[in-house]
Amino acid sequence: MSDHVILLHGLWMRGFALAMLHRRMMEAGFRVHRFDYMSVAATQQRILSRLEARIHELAQETEAVHLVGHSLGGLLALRACAEDVDLPPGRVVCLGSPLKGSAAARGFAGMGRGGEALLGGNRELLEYGFERWEGEREVGVVAGRLSLGLGAVLGQFEGDNDGTVAVDETHLPGIADHCVIETNHTGLLFSVEAARQVTQFLQRGRFDRTDS
Repeated sequence: MSDHVILLHGLWMRGFALAMLHRRMMEAGFRVHRFDYMSVAATQQRILSRLEARIHELAQETEAVHLVGHSLGGLLALRACAEDVDLPPGRVVCLGSPLKGSAAARGFAGMGRGGEALLGGNRELLEYGFERWEGEREVGVVAGRLSLGLGAVLGQFEGDNDGTVAVDETHLPGIADHCVIETNHTGLLFSVEAARQVTQFLQRGRFDRTDS
């Protein structure tokens, strides 16, 4: 029986943005579900409660439930896995997620109440991320390095970045594997290579570097 995969979108997005990745993951043989949530209006606890309930629901049908999150979605996936120690087995892939905190998010917050409001209830998670990953699940990160996006306007990035998140912000102590591909932040959702690497990690717990 095929494993389930839950896809989580990022800030200011909705589930329809995951359509291309959804199709490619289905073609890879997974049973795929999009988790839609209000990234600004909903509280973080409400989002996590719904996500954890959905994972437990799918776990009744299979042994493993994997999570794939883009940007904020990856941060929320890790927070859920750290918060609920009774979740079923599965791996996590984060696409362009600022796991160590986002300079772009801190730039928005520095603009005053308007900027803070745009980050919603996940502001602290976006700004500061995690210190390290100590959860049971293996976590892989796919980062982009095509510097084209809003974040490049808000602040100066040091080193490679995807236009919204710096590659260094995606490196977190304790994760199982990390790879960088030639795309920008939004492009991670549409990239053939990103989908291929997600599939590799969910199946094997490591990324494919045969073309490196």
